[in-house]
Amino acid sequence: MEPDVGIETSCMIRIAVFPIGPVPPVLLRDYHSMLLRHQTIPLSTISSFYTEHQKSPFTNQPWETGSLRFKFLLGGAPPSPWEDFQSNLKILAVIGICHCPSLPDLESVVDQFTATCKSYSSALVQRCFAFFPGDSHLQNGEKKGDNIILFPPADRQTQELHLQAMMQDIGASLLMEFEKWVLQAESAGTILKTPLDSQTILSSEEMMKAKKRRLARAQKTIGDYCLLAGSPVDANAHYSTALELARLTADHFWFAGALEGSVCALLIDHIAQRDAVLEDEVRHRYNNVILHYRKSSMQDNTQRVSPLSFELEAILKLARFLCRRELAKEVADLLTSAADGAKSLIDASDRLIIYVEIARLYGTLGYQRKAAFFSRQVALLYMQQENQLAATSAMQVLSMTTKAYRVQTRASILRQSQSSETGPGHADGGKFHHHSVVSLFESQWSTLQMVVLREILLSAVRAGDPLAAWSAAARLLRCYYPLITPAGQNGLASALANSAERLPFGTRCADPALPFVRLHSFPLHSSHMDIVKRNPAREDWWTGSTPSGPFIYTPFSKGEPNDNSKQELIWIVGEPVQLLVELANPCAFDLRVDSIYLSVHSGNFDAFPISVDLPPNSSQVITLSGIPTSAGPVIIPGCIVHCFGVITEHLFRDVDNLLLGAAQGLVLSDPFRSCGSPRLRNVSVPNISVVPPLPLLVSHVVGGDGSIILYEGEIRDVWINLSNAGTVPVEQAYISLSGKNQDSVISVAYDTLKSALPLKPGAEVTIPVTLKAWHLGLVDPDAGGGKSASSSMGRNLKDGSSPSLLIHYAGPLTISGDLETDESAVPPGRRLVLPLQISVLQGLSFVKARLLSMEIPAHIGDNLPKPASGLGTAINEDVSCGGKIDKLMKIDPYRGSWGLRLLELELFNPTNVVFEISVSVLLENSSNEDNLSVDQVAPEYAYPKTRIDRDYSARVLIPLEHFKLPVLDGSFFSKDLQSDGSAGAKSSIISEKNTKAELNASIKNLISRIKVRWQSGQNSSGELNIKDATQAALQTSVMDILLPDPLTFGFRLARSGSEKTAKPDLPKESTIQVHHSSPKSSVVAHDMTPMEVLVRNNTKEKIKMSLSITCRDVAGENCLEGDKATVLWAGVLSGITMEVPPLQEIKHCFSLYFLIPGEYTMVAAALIDDANDVLRARARTESPDEPIICRGPPFHVRVVGTA
Repeated sequence: MEPDVGIETSCMIRIAVFPIGPVPPVLLRDYHSMLLRHQTIPLSTISSFYTEHQKSPFTNQPWETGSLRFKFLLGGAPPSPWEDFQSNLKILAVIGICHCPSLPDLESVVDQFTATCKSYSSALVQRCFAFFPGDSHLQNGEKKGDNIILFPPADRQTQELHLQAMMQDIGASLLMEFEKWVLQAESAGTILKTPLDSQTILSSEEMMKAKKRRLARAQKTIGDYCLLAGSPVDANAHYSTALELARLTADHFWFAGALEGSVCALLIDHIAQRDAVLEDEVRHRYNNVILHYRKSSMQDNTQRVSPLSFELEAILKLARFLCRRELAKEVADLLTSAADGAKSLIDASDRLIIYVEIARLYGTLGYQRKAAFFSRQVALLYMQQENQLAATSAMQVLSMTTKAYRVQTRASILRQSQSSETGPGHADGGKFHHHSVVSLFESQWSTLQMVVLREILLSAVRAGDPLAAWSAAARLLRCYYPLITPAGQNGLASALANSAERLPFGTRCADPALPFVRLHSFPLHSSHMDIVKRNPAREDWWTGSTPSGPFIYTPFSKGEPNDNSKQELIWIVGEPVQLLVELANPCAFDLRVDSIYLSVHSGNFDAFPISVDLPPNSSQVITLSGIPTSAGPVIIPGCIVHCFGVITEHLFRDVDNLLLGAAQGLVLSDPFRSCGSPRLRNVSVPNISVVPPLPLLVSHVVGGDGSIILYEGEIRDVWINLSNAGTVPVEQAYISLSGKNQDSVISVAYDTLKSALPLKPGAEVTIPVTLKAWHLGLVDPDAGGGKSASSSMGRNLKDGSSPSLLIHYAGPLTISGDLETDESAVPPGRRLVLPLQISVLQGLSFVKARLLSMEIPAHIGDNLPKPASGLGTAINEDVSCGGKIDKLMKIDPYRGSWGLRLLELELFNPTNVVFEISVSVLLENSSNEDNLSVDQVAPEYAYPKTRIDRDYSARVLIPLEHFKLPVLDGSFFSKDLQSDGSAGAKSSIISEKNTKAELNASIKNLISRIKVRWQSGQNSSGELNIKDATQAALQTSVMDILLPDPLTFGFRLARSGSEKTAKPDLPKESTIQVHHSSPKSSVVAHDMTPMEVLVRNNTKEKIKMSLSITCRDVAGENCLEGDKATVLWAGVLSGITMEVPPLQEIKHCFSLYFLIPGEYTMVAAALIDDANDVLRARARTESPDEPIICRGPPFHVRVVGTA
């Protein structure tokens, strides 16, 4: 059997083509291609070369429309035992090709060509074409013979015209030889035999039958020569005679051959008139051909040679004739029958040819997988032959099946994609299509795909093709590692290493092996890398532009959803850039990556290679870097990897498709998840563009770039150094603030930076910045005591509470030295984000704060204390240093006693430093407060410092000036007292608001006058914020200390002339002169001393009460009652009923007679009758029947004896 057979094959004249002498392969292919252009020679063109020696047997020769068909066999073919059965199998002509420059003379050519022609006894015409003969060859022209045709040196067109004439001559010679053969066969007959004919002695009857068969076979052979001569009508006549004779002799085999020839004659005769009728006729006749071949097989099944191959060949011829998509089912049935019959063939070569033809026809129908299956059968037959050429053929055949099995090389995939897609290869790197993923990965084919790749690997190793072997092993290991045992994985790794040893160093392969490489992320650039679009029309050129970081589009920005537009990334010439990629080794062996670096196709980027070692089943994120070298776009489709001795390109897009297929269950495994790597979102390579060099400011804080640790309220100067690390000067620079706590930046020396412009490359400038630490809230997590400074600092840095300096700077508007730069293309600017990294520590934490009250009884004098005229008159010049404390000692006009208010702050020092606390109080200005000028500062009193060691607590007492609210109003208890009347409710709300406002104003006034400052070391100082703590302490003491009592009492001596006492106005706090002894205010024993008690109503309602007066000695015993009474009295001292108007006072007179000198104490108390709700709320009574008693403070009486 022969490949590439068809129905028209019977009319083709076989011509063997041989090189004579040394002919370079390239020239031999060139000469052979020149011959292939003359496969069809029209009969009309050979008339000048044709000579009719006698009447031609081809009476119906179509000289105008007919043609001779040649089939050139380069290298010839061995003679076939079936040449008598099919005349087209004979080599009827021999052409030798000689390249004269390779030979010294033509004598050797003649000898060699003559020897070659002897091998082909059936050849009727012999010609040797000698191309480019030289002078030496032409001198010996008489020795060349008639069969040597010289082609003198000339251009290609001339030689082709010469060759065309020679082929026409060969055609005419063959036609004349055919005529001779036919005339001889008709007159003398011929004996035609096939391997099917019996070699035994026949009987007489069998001899008669054989003679009749001989006539049929002769007619069939004459018909074959008529076909070869291009006369289908004559051929059909002879075939008809042969069919009749073969039918009579039951010669099924030759009947089938004659019928097959008649079909060929039919097609040649109607070559331009193919229609459905002709197709049906061909189908009918060829079905009979197949049937008679099958009968001959059954008839001659005892023979050693079977005609099964002719039956299968007829099936393939019919299938090839009908092969189109409309008749796919019929063709597939024929091919299935041929495949079943091929199993019975003895000759492996015939079986190989059958499988080749079946694969070709299935491929023509578009059945790629069936074509691939039979191609694999062809490869397996090749693999059974133990030679390198057969292995090479097997490898080539298997490579044609890779597309159908989806295991093709990347080079073939790229060629296919380039033919079907438009646009750059990685422009769609971030877009995945489901159908493409399905077409690339089909997990149900895994086992079969592994088998195919294994067969390719074995055939490549046997064929001695190390690159093909490396590619097959790489594909097998990369795609199917989950299905391969660890031992198999190590075997593939060894195959890769062995193949690489046979390859030259630096060999590249389109198919990557390991590791798997995916784009992890673009590292966040430092704050000095932000790029800002520049608007030269505005002074604030950065306004309206979003820093790129260095992205122009950032996925973190809010707005409308992304309309599939890719991110844009800007790089700067000469500045290093980095990418993070993740490598995965999911196999069971250690992987050594000799080098890996970014793959850049644009040519304006220098990538830096690194080497990596990956343990088994592990992944690793590495940083790949490089430097842009020139402006323009940069395309990074993947990485270049040198591993297993071969350089390959790993595309990010391939791994993204792989991971997408793994997520959808279309591939076996995710190599990164199998190595323990977390799942990452898809990261696509943005559109990268490189711009010319820009200035680059690098900043650092003088003294260290760490956190600036400040305690609350601390003020410190920080120096920031800015240096230009770029190659372009900084010509514009602007400073602004952003972030939280911007008030903590008191001042920035912008003028210093402005005066340093332009800042040339390598230059630097230092800018001072004054900072003040902000105050932490009471609920701040750092406010808790006992926490270390390091943990506190960590939290401050994480919560983003520190402000940042924003420095927008830019270089020149035009690029120096670039004359072709577009004026509208302004280089971008940059933004330097300088986080100040302030860590505010609470050096002192409040543990507890409370307001304390201390009373010192006053001495009874002639009159109640009068307000002082001013602060200056209230302080005597001769007061000692202890008198400063008396500034804060106030007589309580409501209680009649000395009162001292103390604010106690309990502080805890959780830090590792020592604090010194100093308290200062701005003294209150009373009467002449409004007369102070603007420039005059209120006097301030500083208390001694308090030292607090680390991990210790201390109490700081802050003496406060005395103050109270003048009126006890029901608005303070409005939550407890609900008025039923609407008018009463409105007035209660208004009164409540006014009173609370007055209270809050008083508290704020008090807090504003207290300053608590601290110092730690020589350079750390600040002010402690006690506002919240003081306010909380005061508000909890409003009821007890700040609000006045309902009734207040006062005593004074009633001397003559002193009774003229006008009703005083609302009493005010006053500072009085302190005299611890005064003869004027002393009482003499054994003398009747008139006294007065003053009772004041501090409420807005009338109070009825029962007043009682008590006198006690130093032992606290009652001096007025009992057997041991030492004081006599005149008047009423108990059960005194009186009624005090609102906000007024009344007095009650009495006299005392002291029997014994000494110290006595006078106390007044009153039992209130019919107390209202306000009084009960102030007294915190639990029941409405509980009596309410108001008791005044004690007043001292100093009784002196007589001389």
